[in-house]
Amino acid sequence: MWLLFSRFTPYFLTAQNLLSITVEAAVTAIAAVGQTFVILSAGIDLSTGSVLALVTVTSAIVMGAGQSMGVGILTGLAVGGVCGLFNGIAVGKLRIPPFIATLGMMGIARGLALIVTGGVPRFQLAPGFEILGQGFFQNVIPVSTVIMVAVYLGASLVLHRTRFGRYTYAIGSNIEATKLSGIDVSRYLVYIYTVAGLSVGMAGLIAESRLGSGQPAGGQGLELETIAAVVIGGTSLFGGEGNIFATLIGALIIASLRNGLNVIGVYAFWQNVVIGVAVLLAVYADQWRRSRRAT
Repeated sequence: MWLLFSRFTPYFLTAQNLLSITVEAAVTAIAAVGQTFVILSAGIDLSTGSVLALVTVTSAIVMGAGQSMGVGILTGLAVGGVCGLFNGIAVGKLRIPPFIATLGMMGIARGLALIVTGGVPRFQLAPGFEILGQGFFQNVIPVSTVIMVAVYLGASLVLHRTRFGRYTYAIGSNIEATKLSGIDVSRYLVYIYTVAGLSVGMAGLIAESRLGSGQPAGGQGLELETIAAVVIGGTSLFGGEGNIFATLIGALIIASLRNGLNVIGVYAFWQNVVIGVAVLLAVYADQWRRSRRAT
């Protein structure tokens, strides 16, 4: 795809533009880490965009009240984690279907974001906070890109080197067999959705830093972009099968499509059409692969 875009314009396949693609992908990619955990467990998280908005405004309010950047960051992560915790309790303990539980949280988080701000963005942030989304290491590598890579490395270690990661795959593969193996599935579902909330918290902080404000209307459509990144990366919507780094590739594909189509002058609305087609093709490929395996 990169080579194809480079044939249309010499400005696409340059180091500066490729780094800008990683910056554009950072928020979606980091939020998609949690979505990957959820989908691997055969769930879904529709609250991602609304929780991100709540994270940005609460963090901005805390910093606007005179607190330090560190307190603002901890507040954002805590808000994301608590939202994920409530999702996990609803799904794991109360046995509410993930679609309904996270749909409810989508409304709750968005409503709270609008209530605490009165619908007005918050712009007063702590000095130095802009480095998360706008800073560079050695004036070359974006800080947000480094954070994104670090989050994926950590998530990969958790998924492939810990009991929690193995149980995440097991729950998505066959939840009844996992229960019969003596695993407390409800407890691990709480953990899975809490991880998803924490990843949204980190993504929200980067988005807030890039925009220089907490936006109560922010994050619109992010839940769909994270699901698209996970699915394009090859993680099965039926759960139990997927790779965390494939999600990163999926997020980079979406960012590359947007960037490349912008560079060659394709109308913005058509970009959504292209990404929608990519999602449909990815899901069809997954179903085709499953049917071949069954045969």
